[in-house]
Amino acid sequence: MPHVIVKLAPGKTEEQKAQLANEISGSVMRVLGYDADAVSVALEEISRQDWAEKVYRPDILQRPQNLYKKPGYTM
Repeated sequence: MPHVIVKLAPGKTEEQKAQLANEISGSVMRVLGYDADAVSVALEEISRQDWAEKVYRPDILQRPQNLYKKPGYTM
């Protein structure tokens, strides 16, 4: 049921992306109590030139109520 979308700049290896997806899905299962068959993770590469238009403005500036971890802010 949870579907997590991670938007990131290009350049990470397939191994890094697979490891990230596995760790995110493991955390979702552990913290929220879902089975493996209920969790999906997608990685969407966004070029650095398009980051402000496609990610920063629409997802961060315009929807701050959805952020549980803000850029530059350590928890």
